[in-house]
Amino acid sequence: MLNSFKLNTRLAAAAFGAIAIGATAFSAPAAAAPLPLFPFFMAPPVEAAPPPVAVAPSQDEERFELPARLRRQVVNYNTREAPGTIIIDTPNTYLYLVMGNGQAMRYGIGIGRDGFTWSGTQTITKKAEWPAWTPPPEMIARQPYLPRHMTGGPGNPLGARAMYLGGTIYRIHGTNAPETIGTRVSSGCLRLTNEDVSDLYSRVSVGTKVIVLPMTDRRADLGRAIR
Repeated sequence: MLNSFKLNTRLAAAAFGAIAIGATAFSAPAAAAPLPLFPFFMAPPVEAAPPPVAVAPSQDEERFELPARLRRQVVNYNTREAPGTIIIDTPNTYLYLVMGNGQAMRYGIGIGRDGFTWSGTQTITKKAEWPAWTPPPEMIARQPYLPRHMTGGPGNPLGARAMYLGGTIYRIHGTNAPETIGTRVSSGCLRLTNEDVSDLYSRVSVGTKVIVLPMTDRRADLGRAIR
């Protein structure tokens, strides 16, 4: 009888522990505190940026390996734009972060599908970690099955980080579908892997200039790998 009581006690404790672990695993991440708006001239140089925040890759990211050309890398890149500027090479599906001295950090990105690409100059007006997602009315009209709001987290289509562009509906954000990098699949937003968007997020500030080149600008890729 005593042995049976002890066994039941151990089983109850194990069950309680499993429930506690499950609750922790599925708890929503805390919302990020809003960041202050700094003038562009106060943005820290790229060289002074803090190290990127580590983000645990999803199972899909662990299984999928980006092609070599789409992996984050420092390349030779000649431009008159100031260090810290982001340049979106839409036709070649690259994002360049100008570093100065003829170099840039290049990231592979996913861009808007046919009919949803755009171009122009914007600035980053907001940054968010594990952002919530509220599809704009235009997207709801096209895809009425979409949720009206999603809290931030690993299942959110905006991924680990988001940088909001001006007063537009567009963002530079992460994705939990790394296989879409290098493709034309979005409604105009620019996506990176969660690891890459976290690296970029750590290097730029609110006020950063973002230049989006048009799809018709089909010059050869200007970013040459450093050998």
